Amino acid sequence: MDPFDNNSTERANLPRNMIENSMFEEEPDVVDLAKEPTAFPTFPSLDPEDVTYEPRSSRLLVRGLGENDMDEDEEDCESSARLLGMSFMNRSSAHRSTSSPYTRQSPPRSCPRPSTRTTVVCVLFLVIVASMTMVLYFLPGCTFTKTGCVKPNKTTPSEPVYPVSTNGELFPWAQYRLPRSIRPLSYDLDLNPKLEDMTFSGRTLIKMSVLHNTKRIVLHSASLNISKATFKLGNGEAKDVTILEYKPRQQIAVKFSDELKAGQFCVLTLDYSASLSHSYSGFYNSSYSDKDGQRRVLAATQFEPLSARKAFPCFDEPDFKATFVIKITRKPNYMALSNMPLAKITQLPNGLMKDEFEKTSVNMSTYLVAFIVANFTPISKNVSETLVSVYSVPEKTEHTDYALDTASKLLEFYNGFFEINYPLKKLDLVAIPDFLAGAMENWGLITFRETSLLVDKLSSPLEKQVVASVVAHELAHQWFGNLVTMSWWNDLWLNEGFATYMQYTSLQAVFPQLDIGNLFLAVRFRALDKDALNSSHAVSTNVNTPEQVEEMFDSVSYEKGASILLMLNAFLPGDQQFRKGIIRYLRQFTGLNTNTDDLWNSLTQVDVSTQHLNVSEMMTSWTSQKGFPLVTVTHKGDEVTVTQEHFLLTSDNATHTSSLWHIPVTYVNDSCSLAPECKQVFTLKTESGSFKQPESVKWLKMNYKNTGFYIVHYGDEGWNAIGQALSNNVSVLTQEDRASLIHNIFALSRLGRVSFDRVLNLLNYISNETETSPVTEALLQLNNILQLLDKRQEQILVARMKNYILQKFGSLMNKQTWEEEENVSKQELRSALLETACSLNEENCVQRAKALFKQYVDSNGTSRIPGDLQQTVFNVAAQSNDDWETLLTAYGQVNYNAEKRKMLRGLASTHDARRIVSILLLSLSGDIIQTQELPLVIYTLCKEIPGYLFAWDFVQEHWDKLIEKFPVGSFPLQAIIKSTTSQFSTQAHFDQVQCFFSGLKERGSQMRSVQEALETIRLNQRWMNKNLSVLRKLL
Repeated sequence: MDPFDNNSTERANLPRNMIENSMFEEEPDVVDLAKEPTAFPTFPSLDPEDVTYEPRSSRLLVRGLGENDMDEDEEDCESSARLLGMSFMNRSSAHRSTSSPYTRQSPPRSCPRPSTRTTVVCVLFLVIVASMTMVLYFLPGCTFTKTGCVKPNKTTPSEPVYPVSTNGELFPWAQYRLPRSIRPLSYDLDLNPKLEDMTFSGRTLIKMSVLHNTKRIVLHSASLNISKATFKLGNGEAKDVTILEYKPRQQIAVKFSDELKAGQFCVLTLDYSASLSHSYSGFYNSSYSDKDGQRRVLAATQFEPLSARKAFPCFDEPDFKATFVIKITRKPNYMALSNMPLAKITQLPNGLMKDEFEKTSVNMSTYLVAFIVANFTPISKNVSETLVSVYSVPEKTEHTDYALDTASKLLEFYNGFFEINYPLKKLDLVAIPDFLAGAMENWGLITFRETSLLVDKLSSPLEKQVVASVVAHELAHQWFGNLVTMSWWNDLWLNEGFATYMQYTSLQAVFPQLDIGNLFLAVRFRALDKDALNSSHAVSTNVNTPEQVEEMFDSVSYEKGASILLMLNAFLPGDQQFRKGIIRYLRQFTGLNTNTDDLWNSLTQVDVSTQHLNVSEMMTSWTSQKGFPLVTVTHKGDEVTVTQEHFLLTSDNATHTSSLWHIPVTYVNDSCSLAPECKQVFTLKTESGSFKQPESVKWLKMNYKNTGFYIVHYGDEGWNAIGQALSNNVSVLTQEDRASLIHNIFALSRLGRVSFDRVLNLLNYISNETETSPVTEALLQLNNILQLLDKRQEQILVARMKNYILQKFGSLMNKQTWEEEENVSKQELRSALLETACSLNEENCVQRAKALFKQYVDSNGTSRIPGDLQQTVFNVAAQSNDDWETLLTAYGQVNYNAEKRKMLRGLASTHDARRIVSILLLSLSGDIIQTQELPLVIYTLCKEIPGYLFAWDFVQEHWDKLIEKFPVGSFPLQAIIKSTTSQFSTQAHFDQVQCFFSGLKERGSQMRSVQEALETIRLNQRWMNKNLSVLRKLL
């Protein structure tokens, strides 16, 4: 699955659940039926008199600099407005309208201090608890169960405490994971969706085998009203049974008085009904407006990771694979799609049609089941005995050609690369108008956001790169994830890391003109950034709750997983050993479930070298512990010493591990630094090691082309030597190596190992840089610092940093053209440079952008803005009142979704408070702006101070509605938390974020992304405290 937004730049900056789960990374006009009827305002109805503009965060922004208490008078928003100098905060709290849809509240900066009485009571309580604990501890051999201390016998097993089901009976299972005594063999699903009232009914027949003697069958069901259940054992008669339900774990069960015996077969049949989901998971409803403005309704599924249970009762865990026969009843004017080809159509007496699909020819996990009821139009072609089709709404069929051609070529590539042909008769790729993830790899029925699949005939190569990346990722899943599936979500990386790695590998082979290498390098940098936090997790880690499962869809599972596979492939001897190993893995485990050790063992078994490398021993160090190593290099005479330690940004309360990494340290030197033949390798398994180099060597560059997942520190002398070499000749290293140096030195500055003047010393060469990766990485890092300064209201330093960026990159910015450009790398470079230039109000850039927008408007959209320049142009247009309204009108009319999304980002870049509030509310309600775009809207708003303050207040005010739309722990929610908190850098904001999330309890307080947010604020605070004075001096 690809969870990230599909804009390639955003994906590079954020992790991926759904490139399906990059990050955010990376449509028609939608009336979102997944959202309840709304009372939110529309743009025309929002009157300035009816809206309160000041976000409550504004006073924290001011106060955070001094972090002193504010008196009552200072809380007046006119005072805040004067202090901030923001025109939008121009109303006193005394004049606020009580009807405001967005009111200011005043949460504390920190948790309230308890009274003396409360403190005394708490202390007494703790003393009592401690005393009781000591008494219990010293009771000899007491075994506790629900009946108390039964006997002093340590050998007596504790009786499990069973929960109570909804009817008051004891539920016969007390664990999150299902018991292994019953195994499903096949499902027969008969579904009847009623789109007119957004409900559906169904009958599920499950054939099962008994693996161990048991008196219970436990499976999953969520929000299904089960009206009848029958059970048949062997050839006996079907008998009614009672279904017990335990809602907190979404489990149902049948209890038996007599044991089911191992080896027996049985059938459970359940009739049920439910509402179509109002979120983006399960069997959910959606709608869109056709070319005539008529509302069209559809129903689609999104089951990964835990939502098949919302559509039919099932054993909803990855290792309960089974076959499926699916039947769907529909109206004649609709069509139905599922994983398999249509077997037959039956006309029913009531005028409805029943579609029955072929039985799946493979065993499938429940999360890969899919079905759609809609009115879509396909285009198709046969590829290697597989019918490949791309479906879309009828109005957008003209945008499907590129996806069909891309999928066809990639399918042929994967068939050959894996030496295992795609096993199904058909492969459908379907563009869903309202779809939260980037895409989802359902076997034979891959679903996509429209922006991830549809490409206009005039689309830029950069837009085609986005679509090709997502298609390549999802097709790779047909082998990694579908054919061979991880046993449990703790090894999600076996699905997502491999699909991400193969996405880039396949595109480099099949579509070299898309120049995918820059994007792969950028996402590896972002994976390092996330994994440097103490709140990160191991690639393979325990998960025991739905929230923890959702949180596995992040950059560690996706990009870090792909990065360590790249590192392994680069290290293994010979060109084909890695490929032979994964072919062996796929063949050995076809149709089965695996864990990480199975993969490493397969790769070890094909070792054809004389080194007899133990892949499992090497790679376990990369998957079993979080983080990555910092490699420090010391060069004296002919001896080079390298040491390793955990690169951990936060050392406070950190969980340190004694483990080391098995690091394939690659390096080049000044005598040979560009060609692959220059690369040398030293394996570092211990804390330190050394190797010899000629004394004539002036400098070393470690981690050739950044294929290793580690950061390198060269020491003062090493950094000086490399910086001098780049100043003398920018081409002395590959662009990947130059980009990695830039990334590494900024990371070391954040760690506190190098001073910021060392960073700027390295960047002295950057004025001569012309390649995409180094320039975009430097711009990203400098813009991050600029935004931190901006949010702290350090206006003098903000102005100096803007001047510094324009000084270093101004010449290259001025050399960029504004006409069509076919080279993808040049498009990436131009887009980054000009978007930065215009955001810094560089006069020439702003004027050129305004002129292009005027030309576009005057031509009624017939004069095309180059695809890679659209975002820059729309951002500039949105800063003008008249052009913002024009852009809003165009947003409602444009049919091509990639362009529509860029318009939305432009609209969200406004500084106007009324419009900021409107965009947020409309995105949440799903009117005009789809709720699936809310994470993107918030991400864009947070780039500027007004939007940043409003967005954080908005998240606090509407948290309960947000978790209705996006599951707790899901990637969209992770993205929202990161966007709204990652630029805070004061104690006041830290206290506010901590207090808000700690008060959520089961509604989100335990999310890893919350810990990441708090850790990031602390790191920002530490960096700013250390470097503000340095920046004042250096800039």
